[in-house]
Amino acid sequence: MNRLKKFKSSSRRLLRSIYFKMRYKIPILIELTRLNRPIGIYLLLWPTISALCVAAEGLPSSSLLLIFLLGTIVMRSAGCCINDFADQRIDGDVKRTEKRPLVSGALKRSEALVYFGILSSLGFILVLFTNTETILVSICSIAIIVLYPFAKRFTNLPQVILGIAFSCGILMAFTATTKNIPEIAYLLFFANVLWTIAYDTQYAMVDREFDLKIGVKSTAILFGNADRLAIGLLQAGFLTAFSLLGRQLDFNYGFYVALSGAGLLLIYQQYLIKDRVPDLCFKAFANNNWVGLLMFAGILLNYF
Repeated sequence: MNRLKKFKSSSRRLLRSIYFKMRYKIPILIELTRLNRPIGIYLLLWPTISALCVAAEGLPSSSLLLIFLLGTIVMRSAGCCINDFADQRIDGDVKRTEKRPLVSGALKRSEALVYFGILSSLGFILVLFTNTETILVSICSIAIIVLYPFAKRFTNLPQVILGIAFSCGILMAFTATTKNIPEIAYLLFFANVLWTIAYDTQYAMVDREFDLKIGVKSTAILFGNADRLAIGLLQAGFLTAFSLLGRQLDFNYGFYVALSGAGLLLIYQQYLIKDRVPDLCFKAFANNNWVGLLMFAGILLNYF
């Protein structure tokens, strides 16, 4: 009887200890994975579910929608973990990132690596419910996700690598639906890479003065005073690629209305970044959520 009481007492203490640790850790993990700032999830989600709709020629199955929705959340969160692991020693020198959990000491680098492994494993488990072709593409995408945060050390084009990472979901949407990657999938992939480079350059403009001091590379630094022109050309390429998509698939007027709306938003972004004010550059970056939503709505309207 005494042993049973001791067991119950020790169990309660253990559960209480776990509860208090988790209550402390959860807000930090949310901050690490940026779940409190979901703009990155949206920018990854809209192109992916748009590709799912194109591949399925309408609404995809509810199971595929759920897999890709959860996969988007999990893998974007994993990307944030490996990004902070790579940038722990430089984030403290950048105003926007100086309070991140690894910089403040709230989490250790090793913990961020463990969470990356856990989240990547969860993402891979989700992919196992699809098919072999999708699994192979997902393995490549994880490698690119790991490469991205380190790329800014050796190339001025880390945004290109991010564009590829953020576009792998498009290829996976087609393989999961049709077991192959048709030409139209590569057009969507190309369009999304251009769009990602454009908005991530706007994002990099926010930190440009700090990046120059600490030696971090980006397209914002590479383009210099031609940054607005380069972003404009990338945005024009994005719109052109989607126009070609609409022509090839014989989309209806609803798609082109959405495309025109996206074009107006991109013009608005050019206005926001005209003076290269960091806060307005970030506002331009965040505005791309609405561009992605519009393009998804335009594709959806075509099928319904």
